Amino acid sequence: MAASPLTRAVLEIDDYVAGLGWDQPARLFALVDTARLRVQEPTLADRLGLADAPSAAPLTPIEQEELPPGSPLDEFLGTIAWPDSVAGCALSVERLMLPPSAEASVPEGMSEKQLAKWVAKHPERQEVRMTVAVLRDGARESALRLREKDAATDVLTGSDLVPGLAEALAATFAE
Repeated sequence: MAASPLTRAVLEIDDYVAGLGWDQPARLFALVDTARLRVQEPTLADRLGLADAPSAAPLTPIEQEELPPGSPLDEFLGTIAWPDSVAGCALSVERLMLPPSAEASVPEGMSEKQLAKWVAKHPERQEVRMTVAVLRDGARESALRLREKDAATDVLTGSDLVPGLAEALAATFAE
């Protein structure tokens, strides 16, 4: 069992998205306090199967509407503001990445578009699904799943695995 409620929420989201398969769009989730949800939104809690689940996880992920297609992720995240009832948020997104050993071979002076094409053709590229969550209090957690090792037992978790995305998500709670 995962150690913290945030880790449990990240792994729950990772498992849900993994069940949908690969090549999925980015997915955004609000994280709400389960006990508070039961009191303030009993109908929603019932629809989510939380009304009669005393052992339910402390945080409940609620998937938001699909992100606008073609909108850069950083720009989209800059438009989000969460109501006080949301304790945190999470994002699951697929990307190509290179191992650290390949960083030295990255050509300099490339645009973002050129770099993306270069990475897509690199023989050491790996497809990865990153699920990153943050809470209002600053807590962070991430889960990484490689496409080539697509099993729940091979999911890597940690608070600092995707610091840039965690920062962007935390900024959605800035006043």
